[in-house]
Amino acid sequence: MADEAGSTAPASDAFQALGSESRMAVLRSLADDEPKTFSELFDASSEDTTAGFAYHLRQLTGLFVQKRDDERYELTYAGRAVVRAIPSGTYTESVDREDIGLDDDCPFCGETALAATVEDNVTRVFCRDCNSPVLRLSFPPSGYRDRDEADLAAAFDAHHRHRIEAFGDGVCPECGGVVTARLRPVESAESDDEASTDEDHVPIQAAFDCETCGSSLRCPVSLTVLSHPAVVAFYHDHGVDITSRPLWNVGSEWRERRISRDPWCLGIRTRLDDEELHLYVARDGRVVDARRQSVTDRETETESEETNDASEDGTTVDGAAA
Repeated sequence: MADEAGSTAPASDAFQALGSESRMAVLRSLADDEPKTFSELFDASSEDTTAGFAYHLRQLTGLFVQKRDDERYELTYAGRAVVRAIPSGTYTESVDREDIGLDDDCPFCGETALAATVEDNVTRVFCRDCNSPVLRLSFPPSGYRDRDEADLAAAFDAHHRHRIEAFGDGVCPECGGVVTARLRPVESAESDDEASTDEDHVPIQAAFDCETCGSSLRCPVSLTVLSHPAVVAFYHDHGVDITSRPLWNVGSEWRERRISRDPWCLGIRTRLDDEELHLYVARDGRVVDARRQSVTDRETETESEETNDASEDGTTVDGAAA
């Protein structure tokens, strides 16, 4: 890889350079990715004199605008990012919406009573019947525009599937930075305190954190394995498209349980028809093994283990003294 090069400007300088409508007009004029001359940019502005316009252009040059060898101007990477943020409403819009009905069953009580509300660009999915919170994730303001309830639900689902997959790959979907992943008990998801891990049945969640921009994501571990080849193949073999199931209910057949302390391992099981898929996930979120097993074989193994345990304890098996 080539050595790192470039320059870094203080964040205060960058944001101060945007503090003028005349300067924002320059960025909008260059949004079509067509380089423009000084005269073309001035004509598109509302400035009265070229001297005044030149001052504003100088404040942008080097940060958001660069001058080419042919004397024309174009946007830098930062300039393109700002231009994209303007119509998306990232820094200017706050969206709120009343309850949005979802045609899916609650993963907790099974009732078709799921709904979503939006407050300050954050969507919360919950069950109207049992009042259980299902998930809470942000969504860009532009994502809420021009979409009815069904389209909005589908867009929200697709957006966060990609985010979860990117986080799982160790790449921040916001800035491209390095992501650290760790499976943690829900109660202590914001700390490294291992005290609450003494109980094997404490709910575990996946915690992703970007080391660069601080972007983070918390979600059930099952959601992080949906794109794993073993999962996709398992559902495909049973005639089910796992991508057609929304994140707020990927199926009641999923189960999670910590099965080992040293090495630390979380077991994830899903069952379709007469077959089960078992995934074994390490503390850093990696799937270290995947196995398929018929339900009949598993039940036979369980019965055998119970028989052996009972024999070792000196208890009665099948009505006879062990």
